[in-house]
Amino acid sequence: MAIEVLKRSKPEAEKASDDARVRGVVEATLAEIEARGDQAVRALSEKFDGYSPAQFRLSDSEIEAAMAKVTAREMEDIRFAQEQIRRFAEAQRASMTDIEVETLPGVILGHRNIPVQSVGCYVPGGKFPMVASAHMSVLTASVAGVPRIVAAAPPVNGAPHPAIVAAMHMGGAHEIYVLGGIQAVGAMALGTETIEPVHMLVGPGNAFVAEAKRQLFGRVGIDLFAGPTETMVIADETVDAELCATDLLGQAEHGYNSPACLITNSRRLAEETMAEIDRLLKILPTAETARISWRDYGDVILCDTHEEMLSVANEMAYEHVQVMTDRDDWYLDNMTAYGALFLGPRTNVANGDKVIGTNHTLPTKKAGRYTGGLWVGKFLKTHSYQKIVTDEAAALVGEYGSRLCMLEGFVGHAEQCNVRVRRYGHKNVPYGEAAE
Repeated sequence: MAIEVLKRSKPEAEKASDDARVRGVVEATLAEIEARGDQAVRALSEKFDGYSPAQFRLSDSEIEAAMAKVTAREMEDIRFAQEQIRRFAEAQRASMTDIEVETLPGVILGHRNIPVQSVGCYVPGGKFPMVASAHMSVLTASVAGVPRIVAAAPPVNGAPHPAIVAAMHMGGAHEIYVLGGIQAVGAMALGTETIEPVHMLVGPGNAFVAEAKRQLFGRVGIDLFAGPTETMVIADETVDAELCATDLLGQAEHGYNSPACLITNSRRLAEETMAEIDRLLKILPTAETARISWRDYGDVILCDTHEEMLSVANEMAYEHVQVMTDRDDWYLDNMTAYGALFLGPRTNVANGDKVIGTNHTLPTKKAGRYTGGLWVGKFLKTHSYQKIVTDEAAALVGEYGSRLCMLEGFVGHAEQCNVRVRRYGHKNVPYGEAAE
């Protein structure tokens, strides 16, 4: 392989030390929330958001008041986005069917897809209030049939963000809280005097929110480990530097630690893209963030062949992968580790983030090797069941089961099988003896 790194992000050891600092803060904060409940949540909200209302849950009248501040154009845009996301989520839900099959005469096996009974949906605020995250989590949970959907987002400028509240309400949230950060996900997962705990947490967030979800996993379910956004552009000379640079910086503006990577087999495109990034950073309004992100977390990797490009991309397993080549469908057929693919120059990650219909909560930090992103199926639990309806089947399965239990030394297990053989079988097996 002839793979050359033209630009490299900062060493993994430095990134690891950042993660360790976050872990300690989150662990102490969650312990405080568990010990002191509402009191701790209020103190954290005052400290980080300067926000301490009479109650953090919005009343119906407060929801209406917030939505009244959303313009007609903004409301129409939210409706359009939610229509696309609902349409795709409903198609995904329809693909997940309950099954029941008779595997042997008298032996019936099946499974049912049952919604998680309560979900906490976190919607990031901060520098960029992410209205779209409300569609992605709340609306998708609603399509899945979750009976209790709790949504939380931090205040923006000391008040609920009107468009986020509108998106949550229109998406189907049953409870809306104006809470941010660790205190939001901690309160929803652990519960407080006024917030009943949920069974599952979903939604993106900053490094502290992502780490809180990781530490809470097990006590509650989570969708996936959604760390800082990652974007990868796989490109050849069918596209130009403007498209590549724009797509890289379009995601690097998320935060100071948002990885962005160009993989190409064209040295000319690589060099021109780096020059174009430098030019755009002089005029981009969010350049202060994007510049640091590109400096510390940007990579440019030059390969000889598409096979090498594919191998590097699968190994890095980035969240967003923008493919602009002369063989986009070949990458679709052969990519195995990623969050979501965006194929062709007409497509872009921003459409996926906001409106096109697929979900934008996606695996990061190489989690695409073992999980896909948030989708309607994440809110459904597939539970199996079995029943035996004939005496002959009970005796037949019981005989095999008894012998296999004894093979492992489980006598009590074997007796569960034996008692069925004795009751329903035609052989007279003495009590306590395995079936022949």
